[in-house]
Amino acid sequence: MSLSDDIRKFAYEEYIEPARKKGLSEVTIRSGDLHNKMGLKNRMPAVCGALGTDSFKTQYSVKLIRRSPVTNGANVYFTFQI
Repeated sequence: MSLSDDIRKFAYEEYIEPARKKGLSEVTIRSGDLHNKMGLKNRMPAVCGALGTDSFKTQYSVKLIRRSPVTNGANVYFTFQI
C-alpha cells in the first residue's frame, strides 16, 4: 500500500466510520490533526492530496462539500458529507 492509501484508510477508520456510527451527516477533518495522529513528519502535502482525491470519495462513499483554505497545510479543513 502507498502512503496515500494509508492516509485514506486512516481517515476512514478514524473519522468517517465513527461519524457514520453516530448517525452524523457530515464530518470535518483537519489535515494537521490527521497528520499528527498518524505520526507523520513533513507529509502535509500527501495528507491534503489523499483527502482531496476522487478515489477517497469513491472508495468510502463520501462527498467533499468544503475545503478551506484551498492550499496545502496543517490548517486545511475537509468537510465531507457522509
